[in-house]
Amino acid sequence: MDVLETSKSLDEELYSRQMYVLGLPAMQRIQGAKVLLSGLQGLGAEVAKNLVLMGVGSLTLHDPHPTCWSDLAAQFFLSKRDLERSRAEACQELVAKLNESVQVCIHTGDLTEDLLLDFQVVVLTASKLEEQLKVGTLCHKHGVCFLVADTWGLVGQLFCDFGEDFTVQDPTEAEPLTAAIQHITQGSPGIVTLKKEAHGQNFCSGDLVTFSGIEGMVELNDCAPRPIHVQEDGTLEIGDTTTFSCYLRGGAVTEVKRPKTVSHEPLDAALLQPRVVAQSPQEVHRAHCLHQAFRALHKFHHHNGRPPRPWDPVDADMVVGLARALEPLKGTEGEPLEEPLDEALVRTVALSSAGTLSPMAAILGAMAAQEVLKAISRKFMPLDQWLYFDALDCLPEDGKPLPNPEDCIPRGCRYDGQIAVFGAGFQKKLSHQHYLLRPKAEVAAEAALRLNSDLQVTSFTHQLDPSTEDIYGDNFFSRMDGVAAALDSFQARRYVAVRCTHYLKPLLEAGTQGTLGHASVFMPHVTEPYRAPASATASEDAPYPVCTVRHFPSTVEHTVQWARDEFEGLFHLAAETINHHQQALTSLADTDRPQVLTLLQAVLGVLRERPQTWQDCVVWALGHWQLRFCYSIMQLLKHFPPDKVLEDGTLFWSGSKRCPQPLEFDASQDTHFLYVLAAANLYAQMHGLPGSQDKTGLRELLKLLPLPGPQDLAPIFANDLDPALASAEFGPEQLKLHEALEFWSVGPHLKPLRFEKDNDSNFHMDFVAAAASLRAQNYGILPANRMQSKRIVARIIPAIATTSAAVAGLVVLELYKVVGGAQSLGAFRHSYLHLAENRFSRWVPHAPAIQTFHHLKWTCWDRLKVPAGQPERNLESLLAHLQEQHGLRVRMLLYGRAPLYSAAWPPEKQAQHLSLRVTELVQRVTGQVPLPGQRVLVLELSCEGEEEDTIFPPLHYEL
Repeated sequence: MDVLETSKSLDEELYSRQMYVLGLPAMQRIQGAKVLLSGLQGLGAEVAKNLVLMGVGSLTLHDPHPTCWSDLAAQFFLSKRDLERSRAEACQELVAKLNESVQVCIHTGDLTEDLLLDFQVVVLTASKLEEQLKVGTLCHKHGVCFLVADTWGLVGQLFCDFGEDFTVQDPTEAEPLTAAIQHITQGSPGIVTLKKEAHGQNFCSGDLVTFSGIEGMVELNDCAPRPIHVQEDGTLEIGDTTTFSCYLRGGAVTEVKRPKTVSHEPLDAALLQPRVVAQSPQEVHRAHCLHQAFRALHKFHHHNGRPPRPWDPVDADMVVGLARALEPLKGTEGEPLEEPLDEALVRTVALSSAGTLSPMAAILGAMAAQEVLKAISRKFMPLDQWLYFDALDCLPEDGKPLPNPEDCIPRGCRYDGQIAVFGAGFQKKLSHQHYLLRPKAEVAAEAALRLNSDLQVTSFTHQLDPSTEDIYGDNFFSRMDGVAAALDSFQARRYVAVRCTHYLKPLLEAGTQGTLGHASVFMPHVTEPYRAPASATASEDAPYPVCTVRHFPSTVEHTVQWARDEFEGLFHLAAETINHHQQALTSLADTDRPQVLTLLQAVLGVLRERPQTWQDCVVWALGHWQLRFCYSIMQLLKHFPPDKVLEDGTLFWSGSKRCPQPLEFDASQDTHFLYVLAAANLYAQMHGLPGSQDKTGLRELLKLLPLPGPQDLAPIFANDLDPALASAEFGPEQLKLHEALEFWSVGPHLKPLRFEKDNDSNFHMDFVAAAASLRAQNYGILPANRMQSKRIVARIIPAIATTSAAVAGLVVLELYKVVGGAQSLGAFRHSYLHLAENRFSRWVPHAPAIQTFHHLKWTCWDRLKVPAGQPERNLESLLAHLQEQHGLRVRMLLYGRAPLYSAAWPPEKQAQHLSLRVTELVQRVTGQVPLPGQRVLVLELSCEGEEEDTIFPPLHYEL
C-alpha cells in the first residue's frame, strides 16, 4: 500500500480541537493516508463527511449506481437534481468543499486487486455479501485494512479486519499517568515514594515508566522505559539503583504507554465465527441473532434481486426461514454455538429493513470513520471484530399497531427511506414539528437549508438566558414542540432544562468531549428532568486560589494560569494604568496602590528610561526572566526554607506544596530563549517599537548582555512578593507610585495588548507557553507543551467529527419516539459512547421522583394552576383558593426571591398585602410588571405542616 506523498504542513488551527483528541503524530499520519470508500448512500456519505473533515490525505469515492429518491432520506450531498446521476460523481464536488486540503477523487471501474493495493484502508458500505467476501479476501492477503458498514432500517452492522499482526501504538485516550516524586532510595531494587496526590496512585505492576526533573539521581532522567512493581504501601520498585547518584529532590515519574498487537480474522472466517462487541451474555446473544438476520437478508436479496418490501409479512417470514436454515455459528474454539434463534427479533428486523434513516447512517458512519482513523493512526484499540447496533425501540410500543405495508410504499419523494420504516402518517406528523436548536444559529440555518430546501428555518441570534426572556417567553415556547440542545456549559444546560420543565417541553440534550459522547431525553411526566452534576456546576467557572497560583502551584493548570496572569499584568493592565495615570492617582484607594506600583515597577524592570531600541526590550525581557524564575524564588525560599517546620512538626513544603528551585538562565535551552524572544517582542509591541524574529541575532546579543543581579532589580524586587515576603536588603529605595507614573508619562501612550490565542505570529501564546513551562520547572511539575497550554488557557473542549455525528444520530432516534407519541418510560433511552474504547451503552431513564403532602402527590413536572380571574383576584382570594381547592395553608409565598406574604408578618403588614391584586403586589414589591405576552406569574410557596425537604409544585398564576 502507498502512503500519500505530501509536503503540506498541518493546519493546527483548523484541526485544533481534533489534535487535543488524537495528538500531532497521529494527525500527521492521517494527513498522509489514502482511503477508498465504496458505496455512497446515506451511510457512505456520513463516512466520507467525517473522513474529509478529519483531514485524511486522499479519499477516493466509488459508486457508479444512479441516485434514486430513497437515497435522499439520508444522503445530504445529493438532491433531486442529481436523480439518475452516478452517486460518486454527483457528490464529489460537495465532499471536496468540506476541506480543501483533502484530495477527493472518484473511481468508476471495478474494485480490482491492483486498485486495492494503492490504499491503506478500504471501506465498503451498502454492498453485496459476495463483493464483501471478494474484496475482504484480497485486502487481508495484502495487508490492507478492510471495513464493512451497513444499515438495514433500524439495525446497523460494522466489521473490521486490520490483519493478523496489527500494532496499536497508543491504545487509550487517557493521558499517561504522572506523579511527583517524594524520594528515591539507592538499592536493588530502588524504591520510589510518591507525593500524596491522588492522580499518582493508579500505577499498576508491570507498567513501564520513565523519569524527568530529578536532581541528584540524574541517571534516571529520560531513561529507557523501566518496569515497575507496585508495593502494598503504594511505593514503586524500579530495579537496581545501587550505582546511581544520591537522590536530592524533585522529579516526576510518568507512564510509558505500551503498544498492543491485535489479530483479526478475514471476513470469510469471521462470518461463521463472529467476535462481537458486547457487554453481557444477553448482548452477545442478541448480536449473534442480528448477525444471522443480516446473513439472511443478504440471501433474500441474492435470491429475489431486491430487499424485503416494507412491512411485508410474507417477505419477513421468508427471511426468518432463511435465518433458521443457516449454518450454526461457531464459538471461540470452533464448537457450534447452542443458541436459540430469536425469530421475533429477526422478523422485526426484516419488516423494517427496507428503509434508510439518517440517524442510523450518522451513528454507523461515525463508528466506521473512527475505525478508519484507528487503522491509519494506530491510535486507540480497533473493534474486535463485529459491532451490531439496533434502535428497534424506535418502533411503536407493545400493544400499539405497527405500520402497514400500504402506508410505507414509496411516494417518489426524498423521505421514502424514512416512510419505509415509520409510514407516511408519521412523516406528515414529523413535518409539522417546531423545534428550538443549538447555537451558531445563522450558520446552522444556512447549512440546513442547503441540505433540505423544504425545511423552514428561523435563526435567532440572541443569547438564551434570563436576560432574553422577553424574546424567548411564553409566546415563543408555546409554538415549540420541543428543544434540542448541545450546549458548552452546565450553567446553560441547566437554564434550558428549567425552561423546558416550566413549559412542559421535551428536551433532547447531548454533549461530547473527545471520543466520549452522550445523548439524553427528558420527557414531561415520563422521565426525570435534566440535572447537571453538582460537582460540575460548582467547579465550572471556579478560579484557582490566588495564593496557590502565585506561590504554591501543584498542577500544570496552576502554572498556565500564572503565565496567563503574567501576560495580563505586564502587557495589558500596566499599559492601561499608565495611559490613564491621572485617573489612577485620584481614584485609587490606599489599599490599591501597592498592587498598581507592583504592575508599574514590573514594566520598568531593569531599565531607567523608556525603551528606545530592540536591544532595550531584550534587556528588559532578560531582567524579567531573572526576576520571575530566579530571584523571586530565592526570596520565597529565604522566607520559607526547604527545611522549614510548622508548629505541629510537619514540613512546610509537604502535601500539595512543592518546594521550588531557582533556575539559572541558559540561552542554549529552548524554553529560556523562547521566553526572552516572546517577552521582548511583546514589550516592543506595547511601546510601539519594531520587534524581531531573528533568532540567530538574538542568540548573539544574549552572549554580549550581562545577567542582571539583585541590585539591578532593586526598584521592583521588594514589591514583587507579598508584603510578608518582602525584604529591604537590596539597597535602593523603592519607587513611589507617583514617581513611577511620572516616569512613564513622557512620550506616546502605550498599547495595551489584548490576549489572542489563535494568532501564531503575535507571540501571545509563545509567551504563555514558555512562562508556564519555566514556572513548572521551578516547582518540579511536568510542563505542558504549547498545544496543551493553549487548551488550558482557552478552556477548549477536545472534539472530533465522529463523536459529534454519532451523538447527533442518537438524539434523532429519541426524536422519533417523541414525535411518534411514545408515553411509557421503557420506550426512551439515554445513550453513552466512548469510541476510543469501543464502549456503547443505552439504558432506560429514571422516572421522576414522586413527592407527597397529605393527600397530594406530584412530580417536578406538575404545577398548581390558579386563574387570575376577571376582575383579577387579590392575594387574600388566592390564599383562600389554595386552602379550599388543595387543602394548603400557605406559610410563605415568593415571587423569585421577593416575599409576597408570610404568616410570620405582623397583622398590619399582612393586611396591606392581602388586599392588593396579585399583579399589583408583585409590581409594588419587585418593581416589575408582566412582560408583553406573558401568560403566567410563577410563584413559590411553603405550607404549614410540610417536611423540611418538601418542595411544592410551582404555583402558576394564570394572567
